[in-house]
Amino acid sequence: MPADFFCLDNRLQRFQGWHCRMGPVALLPSECLGRHMFLRKSGSILALAALLSACGGGGSGSNAVSLPPGGGGATPAPTPAPGSTTCSLQNRQNWAFEQINEWYLFPETLPASLSPAPYGSVQDYIDALTATARSQGRDRFFTYVTSIAEEDAFLSSGATAGFGIRLSYDSPSSRVFVIDAFEGAPALAAGIDRGTEILAIGTSSASLQTVAALFAQGGAAAVSSALGPSTAGTSRVLRFRDAAGQETTTTISKARYALQPVSPRYGVQILDNGGTRTGYINLRTFIDSAEPQLRDAFLQFRNAGVTDLVIDLRYNGGGLVRTAELFADLLGRNHFASEVQSVTRFRASKSANNDTRNFRPQPQSVAPTRIAFITTGSSASASELVINAMIPYLDANMALVGSNSFGKPVGQVGLDRTACDDRIRIVAFATENAAGNANYYDGLAGSVANSCQAPDDITLPLGNPGEASTARALGFLAGAACTPISSAGGGTTAGQRTPATLPRELLRSARPTPAQREVPGAF
Repeated sequence: MPADFFCLDNRLQRFQGWHCRMGPVALLPSECLGRHMFLRKSGSILALAALLSACGGGGSGSNAVSLPPGGGGATPAPTPAPGSTTCSLQNRQNWAFEQINEWYLFPETLPASLSPAPYGSVQDYIDALTATARSQGRDRFFTYVTSIAEEDAFLSSGATAGFGIRLSYDSPSSRVFVIDAFEGAPALAAGIDRGTEILAIGTSSASLQTVAALFAQGGAAAVSSALGPSTAGTSRVLRFRDAAGQETTTTISKARYALQPVSPRYGVQILDNGGTRTGYINLRTFIDSAEPQLRDAFLQFRNAGVTDLVIDLRYNGGGLVRTAELFADLLGRNHFASEVQSVTRFRASKSANNDTRNFRPQPQSVAPTRIAFITTGSSASASELVINAMIPYLDANMALVGSNSFGKPVGQVGLDRTACDDRIRIVAFATENAAGNANYYDGLAGSVANSCQAPDDITLPLGNPGEASTARALGFLAGAACTPISSAGGGTTAGQRTPATLPRELLRSARPTPAQREVPGAF
């Protein structure tokens, strides 16, 4: 991911830690606020993300949590004047075409012209414009339109609305499991946590439908639809079986909450790995409010003399670029400001925005001797940026553990049209590490010196030393042999299909909110 974000200004300047980079055009300050750099993986395939906030504004990086009123915790969208055509469907589609035509990383794949008339939404038109690059595996629904207000609310403080759970499913057996539950949200308060199986869903007790029946009707999409919109106040009756085997039927209402990027329950631990103090950290998403949590975690590791680390990014689909860069900085106590962390490259016509980002060691930084990164196919974008950045420096002293990462070496710019509350995310740049590795569309398993196949065992809490992926990560750090991850197929374990070993995919919404794009599987 690139340095923080690029505001296209007529000069290079620094303001409160944000970078405004020299570009080909001079923009008004209000326009600068709408130009964000972003990396993410989207939609059905888990989104990767790395957003950079506005020039002279945006994320403060503070711990403060403010939950505005409204469904997803976002401020209301602006309303065009009566009779205005500014935000007509065709006008919005034409605007999207202009932005994509100017910024898209793969301009040779775009149609010279394409009438928007047959397409019923802005997103449908965008999908048609980017169909060629998508068929080549270079833009897997990474280019999309979203709400400025809702995205800003989530990326600054984690503000969103829902039950506060992350769901995965196993299609062959038609089962849905909770793989994480978020603190301060309704589901955890109702006793739903990692390892819980959702058995039935309804709008009332009389309308309960089993998950198996929903799968039979319409697959995973039917389950997602049954859970209802991500709006505060939406209620559903859920029948579920917790990890201890107890079945419960109860009504749960979605509510506004602020997702904590690092869980206060399990997110930071110092584990005893055969007499070696080993730091464990799990990061759910890269957003502003993660930064103080990351600093606190690494200060704990530094004060404890930790040099072996387990970094758990198994469900992390991405987030803010500057947060990813800070994460890598916190792993760079032994690196110099002259050493490259990552390089960002735009298309030829936008090459003035290319950037090389070096390490910037922080007061909390540690100097790791060995790192085991836990990943799955949901680990993308900002997560992969951090991992890729460390490969040239740790080489054989690091490993990918679990299954192969998603594979997204490209990122997006965000261009705003505030009158319509439209932000378009456009794949506009590629990122590489100090060794030039920028071609990991098939995931990072083929780029690392070591990898260790392991299942995601949801019968045990994240960070538990006995949980399969965590145990395998600790084993690598201790010198144990392991079976490498296939760069083609990930690390699914064959055999009996149990909650501990069955292959799962994250459940997604047909119309994901910004939170659901950044935290795949969230409901």
